[in-house]
Amino acid sequence: MRVIFFMIIGLHGMWGSVMAEKNNYTSLEKKIADQEFKQITSVLVQQDGNLLYERYFNNGSSELLNNTRSATKSIMAILFGIAIEDDFFKSVEDRVLPVFKHKLPIADVFPAKENMTFDQLLSMTSPLECNDFEQASAGNEEKMYLRKDWERFILDLPEAGVPPWEPKAKDRPYGRVFRYCTGGVFMVGAAIEYASKTSLTDYADKKLFKPMGINQLSWAYSPSGIAQGGGGLELRSRDLLKIGQLMLDEGQYDGQQLVPKAWVKAMMEPRSVAIPDQRVDYGYLWWINHFDIGGKDVVAYAASGNGGNYVFVIPELKLTAVITSQAFGTSYMHQQSRQILTDHILTKYVK
Repeated sequence: MRVIFFMIIGLHGMWGSVMAEKNNYTSLEKKIADQEFKQITSVLVQQDGNLLYERYFNNGSSELLNNTRSATKSIMAILFGIAIEDDFFKSVEDRVLPVFKHKLPIADVFPAKENMTFDQLLSMTSPLECNDFEQASAGNEEKMYLRKDWERFILDLPEAGVPPWEPKAKDRPYGRVFRYCTGGVFMVGAAIEYASKTSLTDYADKKLFKPMGINQLSWAYSPSGIAQGGGGLELRSRDLLKIGQLMLDEGQYDGQQLVPKAWVKAMMEPRSVAIPDQRVDYGYLWWINHFDIGGKDVVAYAASGNGGNYVFVIPELKLTAVITSQAFGTSYMHQQSRQILTDHILTKYVK
């Protein structure tokens, strides 16, 4: 009887803990139900490798393939680090144009383009006039999608300048100008395909996804059949959480070092200032956010995509969170996902 009694007490305590955790998210669930947070499809939170919260909304489900849009870019950074480890590239300082010599000659040749490196593409600091945040930019991704040859579209771009009312590169932190260029990241994926002599999708499956048990996914492709490393990869929420945990565990998954530890660190080092007024820096295709939580600076690394899709990695808390959303192209998409993180997740775990 004593054994049964203590088992009942133990089960009651465990159930109480689970219910307490769920109750912590009641206000979040109400705001999603009331459409204060719109078009959210999933929220998952994991700490110390333990799944603390998983809930689906608005026709979201554990089997839904979420279009992560530009969160795909952060996975491309992971794959480039693996490709360096496989000796397909010597380092991020490898020049880009030699990989695309089959596309030569190209238009508008200038020294900075000839010497352009993968470091610059990965950090969004290339010399090309390519900025998705500026509709008029020659390299805006919407213009690329109208072209049949995406590679040539990027390679032919003119040299970027800095408007006279903005600070020059030398006067900015890290000495670089941030220009968000999806086309440049497509080129990173294409380079992996050419260097490895295998399709980007097969390389990703072999080196990253299958070892992690990620078997359900869907890529977008260019007209020439190269996977779009700059956006559009569709993954389940639980598999996105695995990517976050992989970063939290410094590239190790289930006892295997899938990504070099030094590369994980390199991806998360700030290379440029992306959004100064929000205290957001940029590493190698990962956003570096600084959030003020109760007067404490909390650093959250993020894979981020249109619609408000996020994988957040917070090493200080040993926590990763996934927020998926279909609020594509709205003015509130990023703000509401970030508010979910700060007001409904981080406040629970920051001491």
